[in-house]
This record gives sequence, C-alpha cells and structure tokens, in this order.
Amino acid sequence: QVQLVESGGGLVQAGGSMRLSCAASGRTFNTYAMGWFRQAPGKERDFVAAISRSGDKTIYADSVKGRFTISRDNAKNTVYLQMNSLKSEDTAVYYCAADRSLQLPLPTAKYEYDYWGQGTQVTVSS
Repeated sequence: QVQLVESGGGLVQAGGSMRLSCAASGRTFNTYAMGWFRQAPGKERDFVAAISRSGDKTIYADSVKGRFTISRDNAKNTVYLQMNSLKSEDTAVYYCAADRSLQLPLPTAKYEYDYWGQGTQVTVSS
C-alpha cells in the first residue's frame, strides 16, 4: 500500500512554468513506476507522463512532449512534473499514480495504475 499526496498546483499565466510534486508514503517507492494524469472539467482523465522505477525511462503524451518533464527522487520518495510553456488547455486537476507491476513498456492507461493521489488543481490563465 502506498499513499500519494500531490502539491504545487495553483494559478499561472500562459507561457509560465510550474512544478508539481507527489510525495509517497512507505519504504517501497522505488518499486513503483509512477505516472501523472490530468482531468479537465467534463473530460476524461488523460495520461500525461510516466517514469520507470529507476528513472531511466520516461514517456509523454504528445500534447506535452517537449514542454513537460517527469522526474523522481527515490531518496525523497517523490516524483515531479516540471511544466513549462504552459497553455490554457493545460488547465486541469493533475493526479499522480503508482503502478506496482513490473511491466514494460511504461503504463499509460488509467487501469494499469494501482494507487492514486487526491489531485492538485492547475489553472493557466490566457
């Protein structure tokens, strides 16, 4: 069992940057692949990015590729999402998630993740 708590959301102007953090409880953080998803009002929860247990592999949605960077610090039990060149369409609640399986390639579907945080709101003003 792992508990996830996101932080770092808020209001930012278009073109700006923001870094989200997701802190995990427990001593087995480095056994989980981690992912970020987002959900805009009235829309499905969509995949944003994922990172392998060691951090050596990452994958991104096309809509954020080149603008967002996922990273992790296993010593701090934390995964990050650095978001640059933000657009109004990036406005959403952002969720981090943990996948306890050992599968490759990295999971990009919601059902592949076992644990979820409560989400943090990101609002990009145009």
